[in-house]
Amino acid sequence: MTGNRNIGVMILAAGASKRLGQPKQLVEYNDKTLLQHVIDIAGSIDFTSRVLVLGAKAMEISSMTNTNSFQIVINEDWEEGISGSIKKGLTALLDQKHTPEHTLILLADQPFVTRKDLEALIDLQLKENSDATFSEYAGDVGVPALFSGKVFPQLMKLQGDRGAKKLIGNKDFQFQTLRIPKANFDVDTPKDLELLRKQDRI
Repeated sequence: MTGNRNIGVMILAAGASKRLGQPKQLVEYNDKTLLQHVIDIAGSIDFTSRVLVLGAKAMEISSMTNTNSFQIVINEDWEEGISGSIKKGLTALLDQKHTPEHTLILLADQPFVTRKDLEALIDLQLKENSDATFSEYAGDVGVPALFSGKVFPQLMKLQGDRGAKKLIGNKDFQFQTLRIPKANFDVDTPKDLELLRKQDRI
């Protein structure tokens, strides 16, 4: 699927899950944690480089996770927002042997996103070779999202708690979207957790 293209992946899992009241990375669903779930899916795809960005409770989370071939990067400034994790992850990817031509950004709390969804996102990005390909859901765009190396310098300039979607506001930024409705569900609150538990019992 990825052919001989250099594609990196970073999983962002540095947040403290304050609204949930417990580390969402370690919430169990289908007999594994949410973080393990996304690691296993991403690990099954032929990425040339893999990075996992941790922050809050990093030691606890890493000790309970099989990180496989992922390099762990710690974002000590995780409280400053997601942009810091993106920059930490991208820096680590660029320091690896194979500099990625594209980088996929994933979150740890979207349990219904499948390998098939990610492969379709990658295929579209490689076909169109635009600046980025975002998932589209609930009338908006977001992650999972894949970024071309052309915009890595822009990703490195992100600030605060605003993610890579901010780049859409740049007039020269060319992107496309792929509908992935299941990506609309993430685990942020106790209500979200209860909905997930109900799915786990089906």
